[in-house]
Amino acid sequence: MVHSNAEHPGDVIARLRATFRTGRTKPLSWRREQLIALRTMLTEHSQEFAAALHADLGKSEREVFRTEIGSTVGEIDHTLEHLEEWLRPEPVEVPERLRTATAWTVHDPLGVVLVIAPWNYPAHLLLAPVVGALAAGNCVVAKPSELAPATSRVIAELLPQFVDSDALAVVEGAVPEVTALLEQHLDHIFYTGNGTVGRIVMRAAAEHLTPVTLELGGKSPAFVDQGTDLQTVASRLVATKFLNAGQTCVAPDYVLTDPVTASKLEDALETAVQQTYGDDPAASPEYGRIVNERHFDRLTGFLGSGRPVVGGEHDRASRYLAPTVLAGVAPDSPVMSEEIFGPILPIVEVAGLDEAIAFINERDKPLALYAFTESATTRDRLLAETSSGGVGFGLPLAHLTVSDLPFGGVGESGMGNYHGRYSLETFSHRKAVLDMPLG
Repeated sequence: MVHSNAEHPGDVIARLRATFRTGRTKPLSWRREQLIALRTMLTEHSQEFAAALHADLGKSEREVFRTEIGSTVGEIDHTLEHLEEWLRPEPVEVPERLRTATAWTVHDPLGVVLVIAPWNYPAHLLLAPVVGALAAGNCVVAKPSELAPATSRVIAELLPQFVDSDALAVVEGAVPEVTALLEQHLDHIFYTGNGTVGRIVMRAAAEHLTPVTLELGGKSPAFVDQGTDLQTVASRLVATKFLNAGQTCVAPDYVLTDPVTASKLEDALETAVQQTYGDDPAASPEYGRIVNERHFDRLTGFLGSGRPVVGGEHDRASRYLAPTVLAGVAPDSPVMSEEIFGPILPIVEVAGLDEAIAFINERDKPLALYAFTESATTRDRLLAETSSGGVGFGLPLAHLTVSDLPFGGVGESGMGNYHGRYSLETFSHRKAVLDMPLG
């Protein structure tokens, strides 16, 4: 019933809105039931998800359990542990002139919300926002990515079997289906993807004054300071840059460092790639594939942007592009013109911290900024003098795994945030209440 492609989007939303108006989704007990059911689906059918994600992106079972299933289960568990506490009314002090009154805030569900997921982490990046939307007491339209068709199919088949089918609908499809959904009156739209589509979503939302959360991307820099342990730096860069074959919105997009450090880092990165993926990464079960030929062709077009330190091998038939490091990359080269979103790591040389900060600030605000440095002054300056969605010192990507940290972008890298309590805030209206006695 809820695999809703047979229904017109307007009918889907009308059906969900009718459910919401009954008040059925508001009790804490209902919200907890949905989250527990979602958790059960992921744990009982993890093998189906693993097979689908391998078919779509070549993900290993270990990577699937870590970055798709495990991360979503962790978000569910954190939410279940804290939801009752988060939903408690929060008292507010009143001014002296209203001293006999009391005031507080409550979280109201928004109504019917739409979650549009990308293809790179097609299970987690659909279901993690759905966790927040259900926890907040909403009805949800879930739109998986058509570019990960096997995962989309599994989600469409399984979700209705576990979550309340009158409160959640899965709509598969591509541009026509998304366009039709965006024409409807929704109470919130949560979109993860690129800025081009983000603008389309925002324009459509404006017609109904629908609030949006846009989780976008951008070129997230990694500054490597002089005197750092380059073996550790290289190991952590390789582990986070080449995860999911580089198709991660918060992956380090490029390295900024001085010429002397750059030269030493080249050797360290070559060693780290070999240690992580072996002599032939194409044979490594832990190394994924590019999602489709269009992205493969875009990425291989970047390979001439610098001197290959390691990698560069590619095979279009299998959508394999080796973990690649490019040195001597010019700031105006093609690989620096857009978010790479693939397994190519350019090294851009700068004189030092001042030039690195200027380089970052001359460009769009990134989703994340990373730095490897032992200097507290350098860390303080990067925090104070740059703007980014998040910052990671010493280890890229890790801030995503902390449920009590908000995850989101700024400027071109997005607006709004989620994870943990921030998801509840995103999918709720914080309602102000004042009570003045009549007597």
